[in-house]
Amino acid sequence: MDKINISHEQLEAIKELCNIGVGKGASVLNTMLSCHITLSVPHVKIVSSKDFKEELKLFAKDSSISAVSLSFKGTISGSAQLMFPTETASSLVAVLVDESDDLDMDALRAGTFCEVGNIVLNGVMGSISNILDLTFDYSVPEYIETDPENFINKPSVTQQDSHVLLARTRFSIDELDIDGDIALFMKIAAIHTLIETIEKKFEF
Repeated sequence: MDKINISHEQLEAIKELCNIGVGKGASVLNTMLSCHITLSVPHVKIVSSKDFKEELKLFAKDSSISAVSLSFKGTISGSAQLMFPTETASSLVAVLVDESDDLDMDALRAGTFCEVGNIVLNGVMGSISNILDLTFDYSVPEYIETDPENFINKPSVTQQDSHVLLARTRFSIDELDIDGDIALFMKIAAIHTLIETIEKKFEF
């Protein structure tokens, strides 16, 4: 089975789960930082690994990719990633921290972005877990910075039976709007389990 059939109502339910999750993540970030952050997920879709490769090329344009990866196992297994073009990630970090000439900016960007990604991804996965009564075990989050081609060639992306739940994420910080992507890489069977769980939970 290599095709995902999902209704508009099921996709809207997934978007709502993601919005609840990033909302929780924003609340955590707002308590940690001096600037106000609003997060929203205006658009969600499920794409094949092949189509995701094209999405990523358009998303990154001529930039490298900065991502935080959080692997999970349990009722369903996969990998959750928060992704930005590296230039955009640098802009995000710049408004979140006080820069200083004596700091290693590469290390600062990696550390700060990893923490932000961990908070946002834990918010999303926590909402999916709590609302759908699913259980997950998480790995230690990993910061990745690479070009789109190398990112595309990661095993989680190139697996034949892997699909991607792609959630466009908007970070609104004061007057700065920054768009990133939350991508959940899951095998087809895992996505079917997720859809079936949503169907039962919300009784569509």
